[in-house]
Amino acid sequence: MNAELDYELTKDQWEALKALRVPENERRNVAGPVLEQLIALGLAANSHDVTAITHAGRKVLIRGSARLWDVAA
Repeated sequence: MNAELDYELTKDQWEALKALRVPENERRNVAGPVLEQLIALGLAANSHDVTAITHAGRKVLIRGSARLWDVAA
């Protein structure tokens, strides 16, 4: 596994990261504290009052969580 992309995100963090995939005007509400956590991890970025998923966030989302892989196995 790549340690660079190995994040142990909470369910709320995963849901928020998934929600950031769609354009802001089509996005459902995402909790502020969760977004701040994703920004701190570098998985989301805030620019001009718009929060978007980062390149690293997309990689993490595609790769999934180690816990999710364990459930699927």
